Amino acid sequence: MTGFDAASAGKNASAGFDAASAGKSASAGFDAASADAVAGLGEIDGTWSDESEFAALDARIEAEAAAGEADLAQPVLAVVGRPNVGKSTLVNRILGRREAVVQDVPGVTRDRVAYDAYWSGRRFTLVDTGGWEPDATGLQAAVAAQAEMAMQTADAVLLVVDATVGATTTEETVARVLRRSKKPVLLAANKVDDDRLLADTASLWSLGLGEPHPVSALHGRSSGDLLDAVVAALPTAPREIGTVSAGPRRVALVGKPNVGKSSLLNKLSGEQRAVVDSVAGTTVDPVDSLVELDGEPWRFVDTAGLRKRVNSANGAEYYASLRTKTAIDAAEVAIVLLDAAEPLSEQDLRVLTMVVEAGRACVLAFNKWDLVDEDRRHAMVRELDRGLVRVPWAEKVNISALTGRSVRKLAPALRTALKSWDQRVPTGQLNGWLSDLVAATPPPVRGGKQPKVLFATQAGIRPPTLVLFTTGFLEAGYRRFIERKFREQFGFPGSPVRVNVRVREKKPKPKAGGKAARRR
Repeated sequence: MTGFDAASAGKNASAGFDAASAGKSASAGFDAASADAVAGLGEIDGTWSDESEFAALDARIEAEAAAGEADLAQPVLAVVGRPNVGKSTLVNRILGRREAVVQDVPGVTRDRVAYDAYWSGRRFTLVDTGGWEPDATGLQAAVAAQAEMAMQTADAVLLVVDATVGATTTEETVARVLRRSKKPVLLAANKVDDDRLLADTASLWSLGLGEPHPVSALHGRSSGDLLDAVVAALPTAPREIGTVSAGPRRVALVGKPNVGKSSLLNKLSGEQRAVVDSVAGTTVDPVDSLVELDGEPWRFVDTAGLRKRVNSANGAEYYASLRTKTAIDAAEVAIVLLDAAEPLSEQDLRVLTMVVEAGRACVLAFNKWDLVDEDRRHAMVRELDRGLVRVPWAEKVNISALTGRSVRKLAPALRTALKSWDQRVPTGQLNGWLSDLVAATPPPVRGGKQPKVLFATQAGIRPPTLVLFTTGFLEAGYRRFIERKFREQFGFPGSPVRVNVRVREKKPKPKAGGKAARRR
């Protein structure tokens, strides 16, 4: 960030922070103690007309003092089947919204992805999986392994079969595995789009999994009947997965394709949680993983790599990019993974921009640090000075996702960033500091007039948001100057700080001859 030009500002030192006016504002009814709990205003900038508006801030109390509630264990339903039978379409139908990425080609879903579902008063976790094939090799073998793990850890399994094709050797193999598992299994005969196809479902009895449920995931046909059967099959008591004393903080793991996000998630979780391959773009859906670091649970979301232009991506890549943005919005802190062995790219900067615009706490993790030599480190210093001007406040950690080097340093960095994200400066302390700052370096003259800062409050947290009530517009450079000095005084490492300005409205001048007209 560029600092405020103090030399030019010194010419305007005759006027600054109006402490007298601020005192009047406080006596007008603004309760500074209550202001400490005021929620974010929402407006980037605005106007004010009367000092009573300072007091009005008191009415906007923060709706949520702490993020999240304790995560409760829920029964788990795994949705499995061979590729392109409509598993993700059925998942979206059950959820009632488009969550799973869907495209009319096999193999779009690769990882196992969990969603919260609700039906007939029951909550349960729905796990979408990649296509399962017994003789798969390479990447598809890893996808099949994810599906097998989902079947092992679920309370019940929903096997989806394409009714227009019937039972294949793959379904027969899956059926044998499921029968040995001794778990409740439901059989969904998908793509029954009209009554003429109902007779085709009878052949699926041969799988030995009970009654086939004819459905059309695309059109919603009989999905309610299927869900009734699902709820009946799931255990009433939540499965034992251990208790969590408080809701885990939510972490979005973001970065350009093939930067090592899935490798890092697998290293942190200690299991093959996400499919890893050298092909860029292996992860399509966000993958939630509950990870314990330093004795504390964290909910990590491994996201699809952000492409250079979201709006130019096609099909699955486009929807996966939207899922990534949704994951950032749903998270509290983002780990932006950067390739330390390569120069910063436009894609890296786009990722950072999305995180900053979402107002999330931020940790920069420089991956592949074990491949960086001394010359590259010197080059990085120059690159970071130029490329990371928007996030000089971000926490920084050098790691190797492949070897596990220094990955445990992420937990302290995350805690620091979130502590700043939750931090609030009392109104009295804020105004005392700002009074001294503006008196020493007042705002630049604009339009021949000296703006005055009458009052300030931290109107919100997550992210911390300052609102300044002024008599005139404050230049962007002066706002950056205030933010920089604010950080020097109060810290806030790892968190964005927003500085909003409300300018006093100009009172309309009375019309000429108005008094004479009233006398007549």
